[in-house]
Amino acid sequence: MADLSADIQQQVLAARNDKQVLNIVGGASKSFMGREAVGERLDVSGHSGIVNYQPVELVLTARAGTQLTEIEAALAQNNQMLAFEPPRFSGVATIGGTLACNQSGPGRPWTGSVRDHVLGVRLINGLGEHLRFGGQVMKNVAGYDVSRLQAGAMGSLGVITEISLKVLPKPAARCTIVWDMGAQDAINFMNQLAARPKPLSAACWLQGRLYVRLSGAFSAVEATVKEWKGIELEHRHADEFWRQLGQQELSFFEISSSVRQGSSIGNVDMPLWRFSVNSAASIPSLDEHCIIDWGGSQRWLRGEQDKLHMESLAASAGGQVCLYAGGDRRSEVMHTTPAVLQIIQKRIKASFDPDGIFNPGRLYNWM
Repeated sequence: MADLSADIQQQVLAARNDKQVLNIVGGASKSFMGREAVGERLDVSGHSGIVNYQPVELVLTARAGTQLTEIEAALAQNNQMLAFEPPRFSGVATIGGTLACNQSGPGRPWTGSVRDHVLGVRLINGLGEHLRFGGQVMKNVAGYDVSRLQAGAMGSLGVITEISLKVLPKPAARCTIVWDMGAQDAINFMNQLAARPKPLSAACWLQGRLYVRLSGAFSAVEATVKEWKGIELEHRHADEFWRQLGQQELSFFEISSSVRQGSSIGNVDMPLWRFSVNSAASIPSLDEHCIIDWGGSQRWLRGEQDKLHMESLAASAGGQVCLYAGGDRRSEVMHTTPAVLQIIQKRIKASFDPDGIFNPGRLYNWM
């Protein structure tokens, strides 16, 4: 655990002076995401440690290189958690990379994403300035929230050095119930369940089975289980299913450990596509072969597909698609951005990183 912000600042200034581009790396657990990385490696994994944790205020501040396992261990001592359930990727994922890649788990529609839990960040911009955005308490977040702009930016706007998050108490009770049904029936049923005032905290369909997780007060969970009349899954098996789903360790994902640790992305045989769509939308040609998560709003598909065709399917379902892993990482992997939004994103990039030294091309070849 160390504060290496001054060293990182000097490396950024040196890179700017030498007109050198930088590839920001923490735990390297998500190096398979985005386009192929270029530039000199800027390792921020040593910039770690919990800076401040106030259990009563439900707020934690940590340096960007802090591993999620360390944060979750500290929270567990006070029966608290990161409610957005980020994947740990073999235990090496960091909080900075989690925010930069916008990673959230099965409960995202009900408990929010990592973006929703960020209160503030510290950031070194392309001029080498160490800036602070947002705050360290919930009431301080107001106005145009630059902190949340970092979610999914993949380091293209600067080097995140510190993150303040809101945390939540663990639920008193959890239970998972399952039903056997097809994909379309599951989509309809998940949306019906989500419209009810019940303690729903996750809903996923996989290989002919719908899994629904309930979390909250004992009385609310128990009453809902009785009312919904599904098959109650034994706690150990239920916890393992949601863990494997959230950590992207189900056999469906088939992302090798060598890829997660930052070596050749060619080790992934079949491309993995991630759809973010309207939860009630049907994609008939895909749904029976997908994992349908987030109550219907996230769909995972494995296989060789034409990207323009995938984008057309996603648009017809009210959303977007990205080539999450595998495939050709030198081509575009994100959903095509409209020209107007490209202009806005380029302006934001220029305001934070005028010389374009941070992770150039990682999101798009034009940024």
